[in-house]
Amino acid sequence: MLKKLITTGSAFSLSIALVTGAHAAVSVQEANKLGNSLTPFGAIKEGNGAEIPAWTGGISRGDIPPSYTRPGQHHPDPFANDRIVRTIDNNNKGQYANRLTEGTKALMATYPDTFRINVYPSRRTTAAPQWVYDNVKKNATTAKLTETGVINAIGGIPFPILHGTSEEKALQAIWNHMLRWRGVYLVRSASEVAVQRNGNYSLTTSQQEVYFPYNDPNVTPTDLENIIFYYLSFTTAPARLAGGAVLLHETLDQGMVPRQAWGYNAGTRRVQRSPSHAYDTPIAASEGLRTVDDTDMYNGAPDKYNWRLVHDQPVEMYIPYNNYRLSYNDLKYDDILQLGHINSEYPRWELHRVWVVEATLKPRERHVYHKRVFYIDADSWQIASIDKYDRRGDLWRVSMAYIKNYYEVPAQWTGLEVFYDLKSQRYNVQQLMNEERSTIDFTQPVPNKNYFSPAALRRRGR
Repeated sequence: MLKKLITTGSAFSLSIALVTGAHAAVSVQEANKLGNSLTPFGAIKEGNGAEIPAWTGGISRGDIPPSYTRPGQHHPDPFANDRIVRTIDNNNKGQYANRLTEGTKALMATYPDTFRINVYPSRRTTAAPQWVYDNVKKNATTAKLTETGVINAIGGIPFPILHGTSEEKALQAIWNHMLRWRGVYLVRSASEVAVQRNGNYSLTTSQQEVYFPYNDPNVTPTDLENIIFYYLSFTTAPARLAGGAVLLHETLDQGMVPRQAWGYNAGTRRVQRSPSHAYDTPIAASEGLRTVDDTDMYNGAPDKYNWRLVHDQPVEMYIPYNNYRLSYNDLKYDDILQLGHINSEYPRWELHRVWVVEATLKPRERHVYHKRVFYIDADSWQIASIDKYDRRGDLWRVSMAYIKNYYEVPAQWTGLEVFYDLKSQRYNVQQLMNEERSTIDFTQPVPNKNYFSPAALRRRGR
């Protein structure tokens, strides 16, 4: 049984000072705001009377023509007729300084002639199935932070209404990102690149499959077996790497059982455990520009950092949003990948409310990032951007998620994830799919859990 596979390994303690009783959950009365004055995910439903509109349900399959929602299709832009409201660059960024992340301003300063943001009308597109909303409302009154994870939550974000101390609220926001709704099972073919300072790059392409038991409506908390998701990736190009594979079992309580990871080497035909697949271990395909816990913007145990919520309420900032144009298959990778950063012509930026969370490395802990500042979309809990600082306190790297709604599910996630290194002036891009025949397919049947076992990894790699 798979349970035997995931219960091995020694538990470790995360020394996070949390109050897990007094602020364990919100009251039923407070939770009843969800879907009323608050969106089902806990954001302020009303607009700001100016650029940010009210949330009216987001967009989903019923709002989109049937021709838009074929499985694996490149997503047509439902807002293709929108026009740019303003363009912000290094020359006028001071007028909008309080609405720009430090990373965005640093990119403008580093590439003053080419990096700019085109701001479009704000569209609050976050949506999910009703059963996910129902789960989120239940989670609000039951979910608890423990010293090593989250308990009493399933099938939706655990903490739609942040509560407790600044540290607790910050950790709740981070766990909301890690447990956000992204469908149940998906298959995709995508490429990533490391773009060098001179603009050269080479593609690494893989087929990826992800199953989220945590999001499966047929899985009960008892059946969950401490698993958030299973991730399986087979490299398909270049030829020298083809056949290699990675298998992950991402655990909900990493103190009980740490993340389980295996790698398959096509040359030796061997499956080996990867105990170091965590924290700041560099990802080979990124040529050192991305760490393991950079992937998906942030993942894994949060124990190395002290956490705090920077503002008591979400603040209004410009973030990448509704980025359908970046995924069009009429664009080639050469159109997108330019010197220093992706082509500024194609990303769409909007004004949205974001939570700001700061993580500072604990004394005696080791990590390449001494501090991280997270900007989290309040509507979806998707991390939109991260500023990452080195040991000297200098801004070193900037991560950006180019968010869009996969309206056939519906689920808010990312089209691209880009990891900029300001010092080396190189960058890494994940989830390039423009030149693939299909993008993400959420419609395939969920395989048996044994499909995601190390033994199955060996059999499939032969």
